[in-house]
Amino acid sequence: MLELRPTCECCDAALPAHSPDARICSFECTFCAACADQTLQGRYPNCGGELMPRPPRRPTEHLARNPASTRRVFKPAGCATGAP
Repeated sequence: MLELRPTCECCDAALPAHSPDARICSFECTFCAACADQTLQGRYPNCGGELMPRPPRRPTEHLARNPASTRRVFKPAGCATGAP
């Protein structure tokens, strides 16, 4: 089950569970659409993973039993284009 991380790792923007602006890689690194498209150009440099829209939003009734993560990951240094 996806963590549904609450913020962008680059700019720390809020990405609630129902946000259509959330982008993730296969490791669930999470970014807002602006950082994914503009700063990272669709690829996360740490893993080389393709950034895709977070899969369909979890229905509200399921969020009650399986809540989104509250773990914030903020790594702005890893978000520079061309970062290792």
